[in-house]
Amino acid sequence: MSYVFLFILLMPVKLFNKLFYKPTGKTLIIQTAKIGDFVNMTPLLAWCGKSDVLISSVIAPLAQRDNTIDTLYFIEQKKQSLAAKLRFAVYLMNRYEHVYLLQPNSVNLFFAATCNAPDKQFLSIYTRRWYHGIFYATAKGVVEHTKMSLTVTNYLKLADRSLTWQDAPKHATRPLYQPATHAPEFDLTGAVKIGLSISAGNKAKTIPPATWSLIFDKLASMPCVYYIFGANNEQPWLDDLMRHAEGKPNLVNMIGKIDLEDVPWAISQMDCYIASDSGNVYIADAVGTPVVLLYGPCCPHEQRPLGNVLLIGDDSNIKSFVFETRYYFDKPREELFALSESDLDAIENFVAGCTTDEHHSRYSHS
Repeated sequence: MSYVFLFILLMPVKLFNKLFYKPTGKTLIIQTAKIGDFVNMTPLLAWCGKSDVLISSVIAPLAQRDNTIDTLYFIEQKKQSLAAKLRFAVYLMNRYEHVYLLQPNSVNLFFAATCNAPDKQFLSIYTRRWYHGIFYATAKGVVEHTKMSLTVTNYLKLADRSLTWQDAPKHATRPLYQPATHAPEFDLTGAVKIGLSISAGNKAKTIPPATWSLIFDKLASMPCVYYIFGANNEQPWLDDLMRHAEGKPNLVNMIGKIDLEDVPWAISQMDCYIASDSGNVYIADAVGTPVVLLYGPCCPHEQRPLGNVLLIGDDSNIKSFVFETRYYFDKPREELFALSESDLDAIENFVAGCTTDEHHSRYSHS
């Protein structure tokens, strides 16, 4: 509610500035969530050609390597104090002609609503608050998003209602950033390189060691090497996995060893990527690496990889959504990520197919 009061406070300034508004042709896109959500907004970035973006500073290493972005604003800086919020709101007022709001929380709605852009398109979500109505009243158009509609498509519809996810590709960096040097582990030949994310940043959505052990056992007949991707704080998850994994599969620990801007290239070197709903799954999808997604409690109808992907899960377990994330469930992780024999067979066949497909030519286009 505090942002409603701030908006009312700024209304006289907004209306006065509107008298002097002139078309700028500039576009602002607002999406302040984390890695996967950034990658899923890149089709809209690509469609728009050049845009300014309001994002989380966590995404900076990727966004700074994106030639579809002109100016970066970081939400952490812009909301750190009342003075910062007011200064940024006034700064935005007459600067843009198009404003696309992808993550409509209170602070983002406030900044979008203060803009005098003639074309403002807001996503309306299932967690919308009643007092957000004052912000939505400033929009020219609204795209209604449900738990069963695809985020990527609805993001694109903000720019053009006729668009779908098939009309613009994803990217993680554009063009794909090539690091000057890389770890020698990526030069390994004669192996099936499989990338793994063993943590989803949410314990309840993290695949348990017992499930990984089943996968390792099923793929034991292949010369698999598993590259473990993650931030420094994910090392305890790997330690836990190693305590439980029998036979100790061939693991390459890359946790904390790769800068975020280098991760898309590193994942592009994999033959396959296996994970639950995590940022790296969407990076893998964006760089053309085949994905096995164990979606557990997350809704794949709303957000999922869209390229060469194998979806594994039970829809009866779906309880977590993009704009309504849950951290506790009525079933243990071992049940949410349980694998049947047919699931394991599907994973084995999918991974075997990845070693012979065109991905071996390696992703090289932007």
